[in-house]
Amino acid sequence: MAGRVQPVLAGVVTALVGFASSFTVVLAGLRAAGASDAQAASGLLALCVACGLAAAWLGWRHRIPMSVAWSTPGAALLVATGPPLGGWPVAVGAFLVSGALIVAAGLFPPLGRAVAAIPKPVAGAMLAGVLLPLCTAPVRALVELPLVAGPVVVGWLLLHRFARRWAVPGALVVAVAAIALTTPPAGLTGAALVPSVTLTAPAWNVSALVGLALPLFLVTMAAQNVPGMAVLVGYGYRPPFGAALRATGLASLLAAPAGGHAVNLAAITAALAAGPDAHPDPERRWVASVTAGVGLALLGLGAGVGTALVAVAPPILIEAVAGLALLGALATALASAVTDPETREAAVVTFVVTASGVTLIGVGGAFWGLVAGCLMLLLFRRRPPADGPDQPGPAAPEQPASAALGQPALAAPDQPAFAAPERSTRGS
Repeated sequence: MAGRVQPVLAGVVTALVGFASSFTVVLAGLRAAGASDAQAASGLLALCVACGLAAAWLGWRHRIPMSVAWSTPGAALLVATGPPLGGWPVAVGAFLVSGALIVAAGLFPPLGRAVAAIPKPVAGAMLAGVLLPLCTAPVRALVELPLVAGPVVVGWLLLHRFARRWAVPGALVVAVAAIALTTPPAGLTGAALVPSVTLTAPAWNVSALVGLALPLFLVTMAAQNVPGMAVLVGYGYRPPFGAALRATGLASLLAAPAGGHAVNLAAITAALAAGPDAHPDPERRWVASVTAGVGLALLGLGAGVGTALVAVAPPILIEAVAGLALLGALATALASAVTDPETREAAVVTFVVTASGVTLIGVGGAFWGLVAGCLMLLLFRRRPPADGPDQPGPAAPEQPASAALGQPALAAPDQPAFAAPERSTRGS
């Protein structure tokens, strides 16, 4: 009986941690893109249901713990970019295009390889630049609202030291308590605590396609799908990358009209369902990912309550909780950006341009940061030196993101489910 319950409990924990750790980032991103409170609640509900369905299907179909989540870096991108020209309908149109590109990457492996070939330092620097504005929010909140933000940050620090997995959910609980103590009871009067699906007719323009849809696709692929695959490979699985992209891309397309921005493989919480804590037998861990999917879909019913709390809270406090949730991702992105001295300057240029938040011809800083970094790499690429005893050897070629993360080649996306993973034992 214990062997059957263990993956179910692991799945419940995965769903709770995944939802509580970053739903504030999602709501902040959707509202920054122009969504009303009702549209943001609809988007969060749609994402929960779409993620749940995709996780349940992939886990049941392939018998692999393929956890699915929303794109947290993508939501941070929405905050950094702001409302596109044309407002919320144009943002929904960009979500649809991004989802279609994810499906295309699953159908046409060369497209997936092209994304994975973006130099790792440039991709990391672009992600770091996107995350930076939100990650500075806790500092600003401590200055602007010290009595409210102080306990949130202290709670996060203590839990980060002694129970790291629960640090962000714990900070969220403290923030909710602070909101309840500082907000008049009448603040929630009239709030729609039960979410409903609010559909939006999409619209498109060139600036949103280039400045929002394309960066959202790239960030989701580079910061979520590729690392999510690497986690599974690290635990001995051979996941079908093409099938995963098609399923999550289709889920993104279904969620977009209701306000969902992007669905993808989980990266941060993937290890909770794929590791030995989920089950000693690797062939039974898929139950954890399916349970997590069902749990996340049910948690979507709380989207209205979450949105109502966010609506009455000081915006800087919500951004502070979101920033605490993204500090680990920022650290990883910065480390990957500056590790190689040969590409460090190009990565710094990418980071600075992206973090500046500039908008040129209607296109946001994430796209221009990527362009600037790639141009720097091309401009200062070292030519192979002439043979000679005193000549330094040629610079090592830049590895694509997939190779650096240990991802299997994309040329054969639908591989067998397992690479004969070793049987884990308790305590391993």
